[in-house]
Amino acid sequence: MEPQGGGDDGRPLVEWAFRQASMSFSVFGVDQRCLRLNDMAAHLMGIGEDVLRGRVFPDGVPAGVDQRGTVAALRDVAATGEPRHYEGYTRAPSEVHGHAWSLELWPVRDPAGEICAVAMAAFDSSEQYRARQRLAVLDEAAVSIGTTLDLDRTARELAALVVPQFADFASVDLLAPVVRGEEPATGPPDAAVVLHRVAHVSTVEGSPEPVIGPGAVDTYPAYSPPARALHLGRTVHSGRGEADFERWMASMPSEARNISGLAIASLMAVPLIARDTTLGVAVLFRTRPDPFDEDDFALARELTSRAAVCLDNARRYSRERITALTLQETLLPHRPPRQSAVDVAFRYLPSDSRAGIGGDWFDVIPLSGSRVALVVGDVAGHGIHASATMGRLRTAVQTLADVDLPPDELLAHLDDLVLRLGSDGECGQAPSSEVGATCLYAVYDPVARALSVASAGHLAPVLVLPDGTTDVVEVNAGPVLGVGGLPFEATELELPEGTLVALFSDGLVEAAGQDPDVGTARLGGILADPHTSLDGACDDAFAALLPERPADDIALVLARTRALDAAHVRVWDLAPDFSEVAAARKNTVAQLDAWGLTEVGFVTELVVSELVTNAIRYGSAPVQLRLIHDDSLICEVSDGSSTSPHLRRARIFDEGGRGLLLVAQLTNRWGTRHTPTGKTIWTEQALN
Repeated sequence: MEPQGGGDDGRPLVEWAFRQASMSFSVFGVDQRCLRLNDMAAHLMGIGEDVLRGRVFPDGVPAGVDQRGTVAALRDVAATGEPRHYEGYTRAPSEVHGHAWSLELWPVRDPAGEICAVAMAAFDSSEQYRARQRLAVLDEAAVSIGTTLDLDRTARELAALVVPQFADFASVDLLAPVVRGEEPATGPPDAAVVLHRVAHVSTVEGSPEPVIGPGAVDTYPAYSPPARALHLGRTVHSGRGEADFERWMASMPSEARNISGLAIASLMAVPLIARDTTLGVAVLFRTRPDPFDEDDFALARELTSRAAVCLDNARRYSRERITALTLQETLLPHRPPRQSAVDVAFRYLPSDSRAGIGGDWFDVIPLSGSRVALVVGDVAGHGIHASATMGRLRTAVQTLADVDLPPDELLAHLDDLVLRLGSDGECGQAPSSEVGATCLYAVYDPVARALSVASAGHLAPVLVLPDGTTDVVEVNAGPVLGVGGLPFEATELELPEGTLVALFSDGLVEAAGQDPDVGTARLGGILADPHTSLDGACDDAFAALLPERPADDIALVLARTRALDAAHVRVWDLAPDFSEVAAARKNTVAQLDAWGLTEVGFVTELVVSELVTNAIRYGSAPVQLRLIHDDSLICEVSDGSSTSPHLRRARIFDEGGRGLLLVAQLTNRWGTRHTPTGKTIWTEQALN
């Protein structure tokens, strides 16, 4: 049955189908003049066919239509005779989102096969276009948010991604505990919320920093959208005309009401929630007439959920770093101890890498006989476990130094300790795991002007002599601590007074990937230059050798040697006979008078009498008495026996055992140190 009005050839039917087609369909001449336009095309272009027909595209076409791309596609098809697919986008001034179009263009040929026109069909692909846009934003978020474990930078990355994609202004505000790296806690639902602004981005430069800038603290009333979003745990949308929005905006300072010149029309507050923990809120503002829609809500939720995880990772890293740094600072010395062997200055700089705080450490330990121990070490690994292990090693070194062990023996005992730490699974390590560490232990004696150095896999110290020449001590480097079974060897050398000794960790000379030998040579050159002080030399070395963000911990100890000349030291060799006790007392009193220390003569005479008597009675030859006049008065009695005395409480009927107790009561410190030829009993008395 023939359709009504169809005619024999069906031309009216074809005309109706052309005009009533649900897709945009149009025909253009090879000169891009409009020949035909169906009703849908006219509707989408916003112009009638009678107006556009005969005109060269884009004459008469509204500005919102994608003109340049369409004209190029029409010309290309007319010139090549090949069909073409083109993706176009149109947005009229009154539209917000606009439309995406998928255009199919093909040549129209006459019976002779010549191109006489170009046909174009347009399909609305706006939904697919927006979906692709959302996926593109999410893909970008995956690579652009959370590039570091820095809390502020992660917040800035989130704000920069959403502006101006679908917001004119964005801020990221976090709860105060989050900024400090602590666990956050929100208050009751009717309470105001105090938030710290960590990031904000605007489409217009020049936001009023005191009001909305990063670092500002603001109190949001309970009815405000950011506070509601935090309490409810879901996105809150608000805009002009809503009571709470108008009330909140009215309570703001005038500068904040027009952020960067933007008259706020609507906003979306999205809580930042990660691992069931609310960290803060992201607030997105729009000045455009269109409010946020469901697609915007979904995209914002997805972005903020990803960003929240990154922010929480940064918070946790910050908390662990602060904990490790606090532990490190607690365990390391804060000021040089009182001693007279060297002038000393030191520096410690924690790493600024994702790996966390390392286990670098140092120490300056006063020893008997006016000597001093200089220590630098490095524990393998990073974080709290490395800091805890470092604290144990530093305590062990101080304990062993108090026993006055030589450097090589001290490192041997320290090596045994590290082996036990690894085998016992201490310091958070699994049993049988390695707890490797390096250590350099040096002892300087100002009387002999001698430096004794032993190394356990650590870099050798640098010397700067008084004449400005530099040298690296040729230390026989032993194995790293924790290897076990291998010996350590001490290197002995005599130093002129005023020599600068530099001990350091590898992070100082290997910074920025440079060869450690090159870095060590550079350090020597820097230290050889004139400096106002040792502290200034430390600062200059750090400034010259380190990058802005060092990847490893750095420890540096600088010590300028002093010397005690013969005028401050007296030595007497004594025969193993009790008659020498009286002579020792007499010589001691005379020497104290010569030094102007008559007021301590009585106590010193008692100490010398007791120590010399014990050395003769219980020790063996040779016996020697030495007095050192330093910041304190040091009395040393040496003999050839390795048996050490010990303090004990004498019973009522005991004839002896009270002398050493008397010595301990009369002096500030006393102790025993073993020597290659025997032992030395020493005491110290304060002089002021």
